Amino acid sequence: MATKKTQLKPKPAAAASPAATNAADIKVVDTTTKTCKPFIIQVMVFNPKSGFKIEVQVEKSCTPQADPIWKLVFDLYKKQQSGSDFDQLVHVSYTGGTPVEQRGLEATAAKGINDQQADVLINRAGPAVLALENSKTMPEKELEQTKTQVKSAAKDVANFAL
Repeated sequence: MATKKTQLKPKPAAAASPAATNAADIKVVDTTTKTCKPFIIQVMVFNPKSGFKIEVQVEKSCTPQADPIWKLVFDLYKKQQSGSDFDQLVHVSYTGGTPVEQRGLEATAAKGINDQQADVLINRAGPAVLALENSKTMPEKELEQTKTQVKSAAKDVANFAL
């Protein structure tokens, strides 16, 4: 038995209303121009020991070509002798060195800190950042070792986000 093919004809377009044909109603966006909007988001605050606190932020900055640069930032504060305010002692900024680390820091900004990242921050990054309290008087070798510890912990925080 032969089957008969039915060909569907397109329906004629409805007449456009005057509002739909107004050129002001059409927005054209150049998709070749990149945009990048920098921001900082605080993802964690903890006390590594009495009288100190560490604030952890994920920072997005931008290159002149509008490419994002993701950073993990640690700020160490010490409580003032009188009152309840804190003075900033150290600012440590780690820029993710690989595309995977960059994606991990971006994911951290979006999702927050997971348990594995929190463990690294509290048990490895925190003590290393706290050790930088005396960075001005540290012997050069000790300072470099401490910076290496912070960098290693920061890399793990970025990688553990994925």
